[in-house]
Amino acid sequence: MGRSRGQKTRDKNKSTMPQVPKTMKSDGYDVEFSTELADHEDLEAQARAEAAGIRQSKRRKS
Repeated sequence: MGRSRGQKTRDKNKSTMPQVPKTMKSDGYDVEFSTELADHEDLEAQARAEAAGIRQSKRRKS
């Protein structure tokens, strides 16, 4: 079929387009969180994650 001789495909999109867009991919974690059952450590971790997200967005803008 021409693959073994190093021939390129005619369709340029076939090699560059992924099967699933990056925005639709998940990280594999499906965790449910309820604030009623959260303890102090959970709330502290959530606040740290939110602060880290804010830092990352500021770093990307500059």
